[in-house]
Amino acid sequence: MGQFPGLNFSPSPPLLEAELNGIQRYAVNLTLDPDIAHPSLILSDDGKQVSHGDVKKNLPNNPERFSDCNCILGKQSFYTARFYYEVQVKGKTQWDLGVARGSINRKGQITASPQKGYWMILLRNGNEYQACAGPGVLLSLKSQPEKVGVFVDHEEGLVSFYDADATALIYSFTEKLYPLFGPCNKDGGQNSSPLIISPVRVN
Repeated sequence: MGQFPGLNFSPSPPLLEAELNGIQRYAVNLTLDPDIAHPSLILSDDGKQVSHGDVKKNLPNNPERFSDCNCILGKQSFYTARFYYEVQVKGKTQWDLGVARGSINRKGQITASPQKGYWMILLRNGNEYQACAGPGVLLSLKSQPEKVGVFVDHEEGLVSFYDADATALIYSFTEKLYPLFGPCNKDGGQNSSPLIISPVRVN
């Protein structure tokens, strides 16, 4: 993987099992924020799952709520230190995952890039992976991950996305970030599975 244009990012080396275990000890307990969710999204009672519904609910259009993009943020924010979480993406044909600044624009159509406060990777058409690096970077993965790990290290200025086998990308940031989830449209029923915040098993 090459560097992201103009952003000085470098590809990440494969993670050894010991490194994965080291990252997993920074696991945090996340829940989703219903006050920020796009009105078409359905949340589980425990705040751990989000999927796209058929009906757009009539919800208050508060400034924090996404108006056009089918996204939601985590309730918890993290400004210092390190944190890690995993999201089950099994059975989905498209999704968006990453972290975002608290000051991001949530109204209208959104172009995700670090310059606009989004550090994200996404899946489209079942097998097309992309890093939203502004411009986008197509990713070539050895296998399709069923669970995506996201590790943020403020001290090193890194955001890492990876599956069980390899790190996908590294992003630099210095601002307050929130976990971001986008289950995308139902895709005629093919993409009805939810994104699920998974418990992290530390070996």
